[in-house]
Amino acid sequence: MPACVPDVFIMDWTDKFDLFLFDFDGLLVDTEELHFKAYQMLCQGRGCKLPWDINRFFELAHADAFAVRKELQRLFPQMFEDASWDVLYAEKKKHYEALLGSGSLSLLPGVEALLKKLAEHSKKRCVVTNSTLRQVESIKSQIPALQTIPRWFTRESYERPKPAPDGYLAALRELKSEGDRVIGFEDSMRGFVSLQEAGVSTPVLICQPSHPQLQTPAEGRLYVPSFADVQKLFV
Repeated sequence: MPACVPDVFIMDWTDKFDLFLFDFDGLLVDTEELHFKAYQMLCQGRGCKLPWDINRFFELAHADAFAVRKELQRLFPQMFEDASWDVLYAEKKKHYEALLGSGSLSLLPGVEALLKKLAEHSKKRCVVTNSTLRQVESIKSQIPALQTIPRWFTRESYERPKPAPDGYLAALRELKSEGDRVIGFEDSMRGFVSLQEAGVSTPVLICQPSHPQLQTPAEGRLYVPSFADVQKLFV
């Protein structure tokens, strides 16, 4: 008897693309709570108590590159009279890098399997992140699967941060060949806009259904809760 063959063969979604673009924080690695804790530590060290919960932080951080700074300035004007934003942000970054050294980082659901598959099939892939090279190297040293990604565009690699398209444009100039089918992944709407502005034909937003940013309609948005669900977009 011949083996049973399904009526419809579902191609693995990764076969549909030649170049894979990834954000980093909150998309591949669960670092967002560390950023939040670093802002809490900044405020505490300056004699202020940050009133946000994690969802409020997400709402601000994922919406606009300057939203966190603006809201801190509104809440704590005295803090900004005592120090410039550059000084305050340097303090926050120091707290964040100290938290990175705690060794408590993990990949988000579906990421490890995807990175393994892309490496096995020698797919072109890279990370475009607002994080610095120092922060990225600290995280990569703790998670071997990240070391399979051959190219990283960190904050030092391009001029304007997301939602500007500069980082993704740099990646496309270096890695895209004529005729390549390109897909990009972000966990924030400002990152999603960055992909769109760079002309990436298939931008995908990945975040939990409870995220505040999903309450706002967005044109052309493909959305799934995790990398484990991406196949559903291409069946």
